[in-house]
Amino acid sequence: MHELRSPTQVSHIPFLPGNTVRDVTKNDFRVRHTLDYKNGYALRHVDLPPDLKSPEYLLRLPTGVGADPWITYGDRPPQASDHTGRTPFVPAHVLFDKVVCIRRAIGGKEAVLRDVGRAASDMHHSSFCQKVLRFDAYFKQTVHESVEKYHLRRVRILYYVEDDSIAVVEPPVENSGIPQGVLIKRQRLPKNSTEFFTARDFNLGQNVTFYGKTFRVVDCDVFTRKYMNETEHITLNNPERMPEDPHEQHRLRPTRAYVAGPKPPDKLKRFLENDRKVLRFFCVWDDRLSMFGELREFVLHYYLVDDSVEVREVQKPNNGRDPFPILLRRQQLPKAFHELTDVNDASKYTWKDFKVGGIINILGRPFLIRDCDDSTRAFYSAHLGDDMQALPVAPPSATGRQQGATDETPPYNGFGSVEDSLGSVKYLVLKPPKKDFIKMLENEHKVLRFVAKLTSKHKEDSERRFVISYRLSDDMMTIYEPPQRNAGILGGKFMERTRVLLPGSALTDPQGPSYYTARDLHVGNTVTVFAHHFVLLDADEYVFNYMESDPNQFPQSDAQRCVEKARSVVGGRGGEEGKRLLKEVLDAASGDETGRCDRLKLLEAGKRVWGDALTNHEVITLARQFEDTQRKVNYDALLQAL
Repeated sequence: MHELRSPTQVSHIPFLPGNTVRDVTKNDFRVRHTLDYKNGYALRHVDLPPDLKSPEYLLRLPTGVGADPWITYGDRPPQASDHTGRTPFVPAHVLFDKVVCIRRAIGGKEAVLRDVGRAASDMHHSSFCQKVLRFDAYFKQTVHESVEKYHLRRVRILYYVEDDSIAVVEPPVENSGIPQGVLIKRQRLPKNSTEFFTARDFNLGQNVTFYGKTFRVVDCDVFTRKYMNETEHITLNNPERMPEDPHEQHRLRPTRAYVAGPKPPDKLKRFLENDRKVLRFFCVWDDRLSMFGELREFVLHYYLVDDSVEVREVQKPNNGRDPFPILLRRQQLPKAFHELTDVNDASKYTWKDFKVGGIINILGRPFLIRDCDDSTRAFYSAHLGDDMQALPVAPPSATGRQQGATDETPPYNGFGSVEDSLGSVKYLVLKPPKKDFIKMLENEHKVLRFVAKLTSKHKEDSERRFVISYRLSDDMMTIYEPPQRNAGILGGKFMERTRVLLPGSALTDPQGPSYYTARDLHVGNTVTVFAHHFVLLDADEYVFNYMESDPNQFPQSDAQRCVEKARSVVGGRGGEEGKRLLKEVLDAASGDETGRCDRLKLLEAGKRVWGDALTNHEVITLARQFEDTQRKVNYDALLQAL
């Protein structure tokens, strides 16, 4: 009878027909999962032999090496102690590097060795994530055709342990004139044709060459030194001092002091201190004594770096001049100007000669300095102690015209709309009239509809009814006549959408025409449209609701005001006697004693009591407060309120 072999011994049998041995001890035939999660990383699940599942086996190997767990695993607790009292610990990188030792221990188990190697690689990546070794180094860059022979450029070499990649970064130096930053982006750098650089290739006081450029490693940080000592078992050399750049030392040396003779002005120092510092003054030139002269406004710029002056004209809209913004180009300004030679020979203005309220000579033109900006005022306050208060001189008008000039608008010529014709007067290049888009968006699809009748001397027009629609978005009005049977008049659109002029207004008015607005429309009012007079008889419920929501704009829709006004009218007729008279009139109008009548009947019958003291719209507003149903007024409740 053949002896049953363990699973570790089955792998020694050649995989040939007749040599397959079934493991009778196996009773679990489920398919295992292939991925495990360790510290948030997906790792491949590996079934190790029983003698390799515990790290104590690796510790018993002759080449086993312990390491500080904090470097690799942080604050995570180590594994349990063995019988010797020592804490067994095998870092991931040790397992990865000691695969050769495992090969010696397990013999020719190639398949198991590959699985262990893959597991160790995954553990190596997750353990050394965000572990970076930093070395300080420098290299010399040759400078041709210059006094300085070379530039000393300081760099930092960053070695990423997780994937053996290297990055070379040069910290930026101010005013170096050299593009700095990342010199070599993160990548694996080749050591030769077959190998790449690893952490063991670095040490202090040695040279490393990346892509033909040699770097001298002089120092490292504390973590790098600890890692190299405890993990790689490499004792680093003593750090070297970072050499100084001769050219930088030459630039930082103190300037030479001249004792004998007057010191000439240092133009470079003046440029470095005053570059881009400009004083700005606001000036006026009064040229009204000459023919066609006027008061003109200018801006004067004084450059502290070279005592030069620039004068710019303030451009006004519609001033009638060509756009020449610069009156005087940037140059040193002479104090006296009589002939062309004075530009070079005469003494020049300095910043101490400018002050608010003073007059300066701009090539024969007297300019009055009336004000300056805040930075200029702060400059003079710090150097001369002068606050430079502005003069109470009114600048020229915005249009650059003489004082007292008024606009004279020509009359409307009849072409296009009034706004279009007015645009040809205001602008040389025609522009479309501006629209009130806020009003159009807020009042879109809001229409006030009224029922009206035509007031005419013709008898056949007395029974005609019209619907007047007023659009709140653009103040336009439309009139429509509903068709009536046997009226003898064709119904339909009476007037297209247009704006209607108020009575007494014309398109040729100097101040512009006046049009009907929503405040001019209320029940009982007469609207005049192209010599046709329409009396507003009624409106839809939306009109009354819209007007009652804004009693300040529509006072005739103020319910409280209408009740008080009706109470005063009834009180003027004797109080209770006026209420009794109103009740008799309303009972007769309703035809029953239910205490309710139609709104229009109340409007007609109530005229016998309050006459013209209340308008039709005010009566409707009063009646709407006591309606039980739509257009049915409870006049008993109305009389009690009065």
